[in-house]
Amino acid sequence: MKLGITGARGFVGKQLIQAAIRRGFEVIGYTRNPASPIHDCVETRRFSLNETPDFEGCDAIIHLAGENVAGLWTAAKKRRIRDSRIDGAKQVLAGIRAATRKPEVLIAASAIGFYGDCGDADITELSPPGTGYLAETCAENEAMILDAEHLCRVVRARIGIVLGDGGALRVMRPIFKLGLGGPAGNGRQWMSWIHVTDLTELLLFAALNLDVRGAMNATAPWPVRNADFTQLLAKSLGRPAFFRAPAFALRLFLREFADELLWSRRILPAVATAQKFGFRFPELTPAVFANS
Repeated sequence: MKLGITGARGFVGKQLIQAAIRRGFEVIGYTRNPASPIHDCVETRRFSLNETPDFEGCDAIIHLAGENVAGLWTAAKKRRIRDSRIDGAKQVLAGIRAATRKPEVLIAASAIGFYGDCGDADITELSPPGTGYLAETCAENEAMILDAEHLCRVVRARIGIVLGDGGALRVMRPIFKLGLGGPAGNGRQWMSWIHVTDLTELLLFAALNLDVRGAMNATAPWPVRNADFTQLLAKSLGRPAFFRAPAFALRLFLREFADELLWSRRILPAVATAQKFGFRFPELTPAVFANS
């Protein structure tokens, strides 16, 4: 199978390329700068927000490209987050329509931010969208991706907090190594996460499994409370986790992005579980210590 991957230079994209090559896929990496090679075994093509990508020959597309949501949500940052997803979706659809032979499947990255603040409720793929900037952006993006359903099988992967040698832990570890880590707010909010190894395997599983279509939560089966997560991360680094970040301080410095740290999301991977996907890291402890 020939697999096209947008966002090929990102944290998940790089890991996905390695996993796909190990599994015997022929990989085409889509990036803003195709002149710079991604991998010896990977053909490189251009992906930008203002031109139609060349998906000719691809049997499957995994669309990961998009502005990282982490950081201070200024007006400019929010524009980049939305534009990268909406305009990116438009270009993916244009590329599929332009291909002489359509890909068999499109797997498009979304986020568990789709569900908004969920409290203690168990959330599956059948749960409705939430409210707030990220929820509305995710819903708008997914609505556009649905236009591809008359062209190929479509999977909307709602991805949780990605752990591994990079991703969320790359930002958090330096703070915790200084002994300055701790819960966000009261620490009672649920965090839904996935190790990058499981995420890449789940995306490839969805590409190959004809029974997977529609929304798919890309999260581990055991969410954790924020306080438990921070204690475990601190333990893996041999540091305390005494410092609590008050909600008002997070909102003062991070603006709307603070909600993504404070809101509770207990997201369950019902589709992956029903399709018998085997998680290598179903529980948090081995996932954190694997890269400590």
